Amino acid sequence: MVLLYALVRLVRHGRQSSQGFVSEVDQATHATLHTASMAARHLQDGLTADGTAKAAKHLRQLLGSSAVAVCDSSGLLAWDGAPEHHAADAPGHAEEVLRTGRTIVLRAGQVQCADPDCPARTVVIAPVVTGDRVVAAIAAYGPHASAGLARATEEVAGWMATQAELSDLGHQRTRTMEAELRALRAQISPHFIYNSLAAIASFVRTDPERARELLLEFADFTRYALRRGGAFTTLAEELRNVERYLVLEQARFGDRLRISLLIAPEVLPVTVPYLAIQPLVENAVRHGLATKEGGGHVTITAQDEGAEAVITIEDDGVGSDPQAIRTVLDGRADGDNVGLGNVDARLRQVYGDDFGLVVETAPGAGTKVTFRVPKYAPGVHPTP
Repeated sequence: MVLLYALVRLVRHGRQSSQGFVSEVDQATHATLHTASMAARHLQDGLTADGTAKAAKHLRQLLGSSAVAVCDSSGLLAWDGAPEHHAADAPGHAEEVLRTGRTIVLRAGQVQCADPDCPARTVVIAPVVTGDRVVAAIAAYGPHASAGLARATEEVAGWMATQAELSDLGHQRTRTMEAELRALRAQISPHFIYNSLAAIASFVRTDPERARELLLEFADFTRYALRRGGAFTTLAEELRNVERYLVLEQARFGDRLRISLLIAPEVLPVTVPYLAIQPLVENAVRHGLATKEGGGHVTITAQDEGAEAVITIEDDGVGSDPQAIRTVLDGRADGDNVGLGNVDARLRQVYGDDFGLVVETAPGAGTKVTFRVPKYAPGVHPTP
């Protein structure tokens, strides 16, 4: 009974003091981080006029100032707060900062205003610097220009510079991936195209319906492989295109090519780089099985492993020299194996070096290629 009474008292105390579990410092920290994340959402494409205008109110909240202006060499990018009659003066106030890259403070008398009750009597202006270039300036208007406001404005300017640099890196990564994809499309095996068309032609007289089905598969495959669009797709769509490829190869190899697919349904919606699996399957068929007497077996698996999806392409073909594969993955090889290096490079660009291809092979021992992708990654979304 004594223990039960103590527990009841403890529960009652917990209910009464539940609001005190989070301190004022914790609440302020959470509010600041939340405001910064809201601003970052609008700056993910860089310091554009539209994004900066949407972020301005969050920047003002971070600074706790009466008004905030963001300017660049073209003029005023954004203004938020009151009074608005200083907005037209902001580019002039920011001119020196944009030119010199130094923080300045304009005090009462330097900020001209005919309204005696105007709260914007002073302004702190800090440069937004990326590399060695001043790309913008942020100005915090208020009744007083304290040392704390000056430090806060410089910190927010530095944070904005980081967002701009992240945006530049994102655009650079996208351009690099697009170049890699163009290279991959350019090296889609002419032998595969020729052999597919030859296989289709062989059925035209003996099995016209089969020839028609293969021709449709070939059209769908090439439409997907040569599409112009985003760098990402879903695992389900990527596997659908692999299936088209294998249907065409089986028309040529017949019973010599055996396929097994072991796919966990829960990973089908996971986003993967476009053309990440088909080149690996093509590598297994062409280099692992095409020269093997009697053909062989290709197994494709996709497993759910917590926060990641793990994709494996394995064949029981002739295998390869591990040093030759290392040369390919290092980007120092030309020719038929370029697809392997291309996929590895794109995976590393998107997810980091820990997510490249893992290749296990030896002469006469077949080849197993594995890669992992996070189920959720910032900025990685399938494109219709």
